[in-house]
Amino acid sequence: MDVNGQADLFVQKIRHFIIAKSGRREKEATIEEFHLAFVEALREEIMINWTACVDTIHEKKPRIVNYLSLEYLPGRLLTNNIANIRATELVEAVLAKMNRSLSDLMGCEGDPGLGNGGLGRLASCFLDSLATLRYPARGYGLRYQYGIFEQELWKGVQVERPDCWLLNSYPWESRRDVFAVPIHFRGRPVHGTNSHGEDVYGIEDPEEVRALPFDLPIIGYAPQGDFSVLALRLWSTKESPRNFQLQRFNAGLLDQAAENTSLTDVLYPNDQSEIGKRVRLKQEFLLVSASLKDILRRHLRAHGDLGSLKEKMRIQINDTHPALLIAEMLRTLMKNFNFSWQDAWETVQACTSFTNHTILSEALEEWNETRLQELLPRQFLLIQQLNQKLCNTVRAKFPSDEEKVQRVSILQHGQVRMAHLAIYGSHKINGVARLHSDILKAKTFRDFYDLFPDKFTNVTNGVTQRRWLFLCNPLLAAFITRRIGNGWITDFSRIAALAPFATDPESQKEFLQIKQKNKERLIRFLVEENPVRDRKGKIIGRAGALGPSALFDVHVKRIHEYKRQLLNALHLIMLYQEILSGIKRTPRMSILGGKSAPGYARAKQIIELICAISRTVNQDKRTEGLLRVAYIENYNVTKAEIIIPAADLSEQISTAGWEASGTGNMKFSMNGALTIGTEDGANIEMREAVGDAWWPFKFGRSAEENDKTHDYKSWDVYQKDEAIRKAVDALKTNLFAETDEEAAAFAQIHQSLLEDDRFFVLKDLQAYYETQKKVEELYQNPIRWAEAAIHNIAGMGSFSTDISIRNYAEKIWGIEPCPPDPAILEKVRAEYSEHDRCKLGTS
Repeated sequence: MDVNGQADLFVQKIRHFIIAKSGRREKEATIEEFHLAFVEALREEIMINWTACVDTIHEKKPRIVNYLSLEYLPGRLLTNNIANIRATELVEAVLAKMNRSLSDLMGCEGDPGLGNGGLGRLASCFLDSLATLRYPARGYGLRYQYGIFEQELWKGVQVERPDCWLLNSYPWESRRDVFAVPIHFRGRPVHGTNSHGEDVYGIEDPEEVRALPFDLPIIGYAPQGDFSVLALRLWSTKESPRNFQLQRFNAGLLDQAAENTSLTDVLYPNDQSEIGKRVRLKQEFLLVSASLKDILRRHLRAHGDLGSLKEKMRIQINDTHPALLIAEMLRTLMKNFNFSWQDAWETVQACTSFTNHTILSEALEEWNETRLQELLPRQFLLIQQLNQKLCNTVRAKFPSDEEKVQRVSILQHGQVRMAHLAIYGSHKINGVARLHSDILKAKTFRDFYDLFPDKFTNVTNGVTQRRWLFLCNPLLAAFITRRIGNGWITDFSRIAALAPFATDPESQKEFLQIKQKNKERLIRFLVEENPVRDRKGKIIGRAGALGPSALFDVHVKRIHEYKRQLLNALHLIMLYQEILSGIKRTPRMSILGGKSAPGYARAKQIIELICAISRTVNQDKRTEGLLRVAYIENYNVTKAEIIIPAADLSEQISTAGWEASGTGNMKFSMNGALTIGTEDGANIEMREAVGDAWWPFKFGRSAEENDKTHDYKSWDVYQKDEAIRKAVDALKTNLFAETDEEAAAFAQIHQSLLEDDRFFVLKDLQAYYETQKKVEELYQNPIRWAEAAIHNIAGMGSFSTDISIRNYAEKIWGIEPCPPDPAILEKVRAEYSEHDRCKLGTS
């Protein structure tokens, strides 16, 4: 059937669902009603393949990987799903027939509030690649009612609002009440023994919480109609009335009454309070316990018993948040399935692997022993036993090194070290960039590396080129496809074939034209949609922008001191001061964005400072046409899809040795931005892949140099360099501060720079300033800039999550692709088609 015939059938489906769901005819339907019907019609086709994938896995019984992550950031699913099932032409025909627009449809869908930054975006890219490469897999997470938060900037002050992405019906998800599971907190452990004579524990009078699953389809890209679909199962406590403790409510204990219904309200609740800490710990165990119950249920359905669990099941712990899986799985196998301790422990280690994403001490989670024992008494007993077993192993291998025992111990100084639990219970531990993995082995987990060297490996992160090039930058995607074909969409190593076009004048010219069009789209967003608010939150204007000929300098990511947005801010102050003194610089449109954790005071002060710089610079007539600064409010995936294709310069300026990998760096380079960056995270591997000639803006001290620096005094830099001193001292004047509160915040930043510059901001500032001059010099030569940008795109073939996932599959999981069986797919389609012809009251 041709596209026109398919479109007619699709139109009929949409009209059917508008009547069935809304009780209206199509011409009377609102855009919201049309959107729900449109997704429902599209989803029917997806469900056929989803069912076939589930049935194929059940029949063929391959080894399966289960990915546990507290965060996902999938972005809007509508356009991604249309692209992945190759339905773009069909959808265009349908909307033309129905006089509707895709942009209006997209406006009905928000970004799912399931994550915060790179951790969640990486997890979503991984699921995309798992589905595209047809691996048997499933994701597990939590369904946050209000996301992490929606950011508003009230005169630069971050205000956290609920992210109401579930305010209206979310048509992509399926509620699966039949698979709800009970989760137990607190209670009194009841001692018993299993058939092996080993201690196991039941529980009396526990606090029971019902976890209800919602499934999202993750659709793999496929040139034909045989696309694979895997499930992202998200657990919620919000939709279960039994979680609400009415007796406590009636007693006036409102916070206690609603605590368990609120476990999935917000990602990363502020843990400055006791209730915040308690809810965080409960969240993590909720994810672990509910997901493990589901994993074991599915295995029993497929195999009848757990005898093959060690062979058929793999579980990936994404960062330390799901580390309690180790204790809970050990407990469950011994208590509920009569495993001996040794068999249970060998099974846990065989099934489980752990990805570490950070060396930050505050991100290497630790839980207070008393709190964990109170909330999870049975699991804590097993952690104590595991810790004793681990310490005995260390003493046996290093009999005279009691300090090593203490460094390795899971329990230390009244805290439970979750990374240590995850490492001990996993058969593989990976870092996410070569430098990061080396630091884990040499410093962060050196003692564990001494004990278990074969456990440690590296899998460098990536991004999916389908979302971050093919979908978000269609002009550049078409430019690439016309030159090297479309094989790069599923095999990104082919992007290397673009390199010869870097010196082609027509390709250079077209690339620059595409970049200009993408900038114009971003300018429209800044002028029309990015708000500027007063101190009460009222919108008083828009950010505005310079024209597309300006250098678009972009720094968007989670706000943290080690990511050094403050370094960028000080450089902007230096530029501003130079312009005021009459020095001409290349016109620069500086764009920053990102959220601070609610309890991270210094990060919030940095946001406030950048917004104050933006306010001052943008209002000063002397900077007109030369410098403008915009802060993106509530930066998310959808906004990134507008910003990244328009960037000329990508800011990847973290303190060397602190960034695990980064993935924004890859997205920007993939879209033809040049990187100004330190030798940190994946920047090093990217530079090596692109080549030094086309990576001209490397700067700053290396991780090794930073590690060896023990006598650094930022005061010395401040005293010796007049330009730096002038920029830093601007924080103490009223140049940017308009209120006493701003003046106090900026004075604290000033003090920290001079007294505790632990992220080497002033140490690297001069090198950063000089490298920015090189940026401006090269930008004055557009042809040379285009040549370097095309080489950057061509060098990104190694940084697709398709490569990352193949590495996980081969090095860690040992899984093979399992595409939907054609016979099963045809059977499901035929069964669906028979049902689809049935209508009540018709012959």
